[in-house]
Amino acid sequence: MDRITEKLAGYATALRYAQLTPNALRATQRLVLDTLGCAVGGFKSEPAAIARRLAARASGKPPARVLGTGELTSIEAATFANCVMARYLDFNDTFMSQEVAHPSDMIPAILAVADAHHAGGKEVLLAIATAYEVFAVFADACSLWDKGWDHGLYIGFGVAAGAGQLMGLTMEQTGNAIALVGAATVPTRQTRSGALTMWKGCAAPAAARMAVYAVELAQEGMRGPSAIFEARHGVCEQVTGPLELGAFGGNGVAFAVERSGIKFFPTEYHSQVPLGLILKLREKVKVEDIDAVHVETYHFTYTEIGSEPEKWRPTTRETADHSLPYMLAAALMDGGISVATFNEERIRDPQLPPLMDRIRISENEEFTLKSPASMECRIEITTKDGKRYVEAGSYPKGHAKNPLSDAEVEQKFRALCRGMLTDERCESILQAVWALDAMRDIGELIERVRIEGK
Repeated sequence: MDRITEKLAGYATALRYAQLTPNALRATQRLVLDTLGCAVGGFKSEPAAIARRLAARASGKPPARVLGTGELTSIEAATFANCVMARYLDFNDTFMSQEVAHPSDMIPAILAVADAHHAGGKEVLLAIATAYEVFAVFADACSLWDKGWDHGLYIGFGVAAGAGQLMGLTMEQTGNAIALVGAATVPTRQTRSGALTMWKGCAAPAAARMAVYAVELAQEGMRGPSAIFEARHGVCEQVTGPLELGAFGGNGVAFAVERSGIKFFPTEYHSQVPLGLILKLREKVKVEDIDAVHVETYHFTYTEIGSEPEKWRPTTRETADHSLPYMLAAALMDGGISVATFNEERIRDPQLPPLMDRIRISENEEFTLKSPASMECRIEITTKDGKRYVEAGSYPKGHAKNPLSDAEVEQKFRALCRGMLTDERCESILQAVWALDAMRDIGELIERVRIEGK
């Protein structure tokens, strides 16, 4: 085992529930609730339906359940299907650091493993917190996106650590699981470039699925490369560059679950500040009076959602929710952003392109220097009669420094479940999540997530 693998495996096998702080436990419960809401909201999507059809062909010993249907399948198939549901709307949490990603992509994987092995709520909370820690030390140490690789690699490492802990793997077995993930799961960033397809929401679930399989292989005695990070042709040489991992949560260091933001809008995270600003400006300016909109932002936002030609003419949901011009134009016209903003009919509205063409997006180097610690944005609208209106901001609603209240997280959950679950079932899920530490078998929670009239 090389130095990095040993550090990861050692932490994953040593962390105990009693070491988690009250704030970390509450943050983990909030993330579980938010993820379940996103999964219900994404249940009817085409990628989720495809994943469920494949899950129906599989079986497992022990089996795990598919969220929404309760259908029994293999742990790996349940992991993929459930992760795809939770990821589809791009409404799940976001972790802001050197790497910007959605660590809650790991939560359905942990739940699937826990369901199959009848783990209790405390074990699940600990496994999720552990997975977030492993994900976060990489996200803090290195950014993959500018190297052309995708954050699914870190998702895989986190799931391997959390699921391995849940299944009682030894330190050596956990190291092997992590090594197998590193050897077999190095996804490219092309998934999130140009015109996006449904794989955008499936790439991280695929990494999570592979990580669960790696844990099962390691438990059976499969050995991975002995120095997956630091040896010749290893992860550091080929993918990340030199790595120095920071401190894990505990012993006075905040846990990573406390640092992840819960989205307020169902959009790519770097659009959250601009959308909040444009809605403020809409209160001052009529859409028909707008001559030009100039958005100043930091490098990641500009390159990720505000620079490619495809972003001015999105044709798919996946491109639209990663198109800052589209989202700003839709928000200006509709007075808000919702899941319905990304329906095919809305995307193809002929009134949107002329408004999008009045939007200019540029990188502000000062804002770039302040990111990712701050998400600076400035928007100026010029009207046809020459008047100028400006709004600026740094932290979106839902950011760790501007968090949603528990009541707002519940409100988001209920909104996502409306028309899919009865009010009674919603309330039973809420009660179960807030009392997760007392649940003896996580299957009780999985069973409550049953879609009505599916």
